Amino acid sequence: MEKLIYLDNGATTFPKPEEVYVSMDQFYRQYGVNPGRSGYDLCLVAGGIVEETRKQLTRFFNGGTDSNRLIFAYNATDALNLALFGLLKEGDHAITTNLEHNSVLRPLYHLYKYNHVELDHIAFDSGGFVDPDDFAKKIKKNTRLVAVNHGSNVIGTVQPIAEIGKICRERGIAFVVDASQTAGKLPVDMEEMNIDVVAFTGHKSLMGPMGIGGLYVREGVEIRHTRAGGTGVRSAVRTHLDEYPYRLEYGTPNLPGIAGLNAGVKWLEKEGMAGIHARETMLLKTLRDGLQQIDGVTLYCQDDLTNHIAVLSFNVDGLEAGDCGTMLDVDHSIASRTGLHCAPLVHEQIGTDKIHGSVRFGIGPFNTAEEIDIAISAVREIAMSRKQTSSFSQQG
Repeated sequence: MEKLIYLDNGATTFPKPEEVYVSMDQFYRQYGVNPGRSGYDLCLVAGGIVEETRKQLTRFFNGGTDSNRLIFAYNATDALNLALFGLLKEGDHAITTNLEHNSVLRPLYHLYKYNHVELDHIAFDSGGFVDPDDFAKKIKKNTRLVAVNHGSNVIGTVQPIAEIGKICRERGIAFVVDASQTAGKLPVDMEEMNIDVVAFTGHKSLMGPMGIGGLYVREGVEIRHTRAGGTGVRSAVRTHLDEYPYRLEYGTPNLPGIAGLNAGVKWLEKEGMAGIHARETMLLKTLRDGLQQIDGVTLYCQDDLTNHIAVLSFNVDGLEAGDCGTMLDVDHSIASRTGLHCAPLVHEQIGTDKIHGSVRFGIGPFNTAEEIDIAISAVREIAMSRKQTSSFSQQG
């Protein structure tokens, strides 16, 4: 493990800042009780960290003045299910893109198949970007929602969210943004970007632990609650509460996760998000340039790194992505992600679905220039080995 080069930060950032580990351990040891259920001191302190983190993330996303509209969930997938099922009903029309993760694709497909919601998908261009005008062309009288992935977890392209949001805002259509890959890498400003609902996860670039994520729901946007349960307040009421945050939160929250997320965001603010992104982009350019020079390596949507996050997908000619990933792991101690990356429509459009996806490198805050050089050398060795094997086979 000490020698492992971790380039799977698109899946989850690892390691976390030391402050995150310390914060979670200390919090759970000292204040690990159920918040909002009683009035003793430990309970109030536990509740205090929840409310502090709501306010912290409301500021982080520039969501508005009401921090109670910051909702905690298990992760972005859980949060997006709350939003999509709570905003759409039978007869509605939704628009999304081919860039989406299954956290959006599968709930929308479920609504299409079982709830008779109409659904359209917007394709991306050769550079990996969607055109805002394509959304305007798809809008119908019954269009109620547009859902867009801010940053692709496969090809790393960052979409023109503000422009798409403006179209939605002018037409009164709810605009839901999946910021799983960008929150913590790039500014996600709900006011400037015309976002109605932003979904985030804590365990990626917000530098928190797994098992925590959520939504911010802009004032004026109402999501139906599709679940019910305990809230710790007004227990005599038979129906689930309508007021936020209880409207979309159920049962005991993930307190250690919230404490870790709080520490992760504080670390980001201390280190400076812009500086981290600039450094990751520099490493991405080095990686892209190095891989481009290797005969037999194909990159996807990496010609221009403007409006990109540090995620890169590639394949070695004649080699299954999974086999390449195994070689990177076993022979070079490099952790990558292979396959369809839970985003099948991206692979269908770039043509990698028939070869079982691609190899993905995801660069994080703790990667070094030396590690990138080693990764380039490893891919070069794999490509050369594959070429030699193919040549021997043809001779035989």
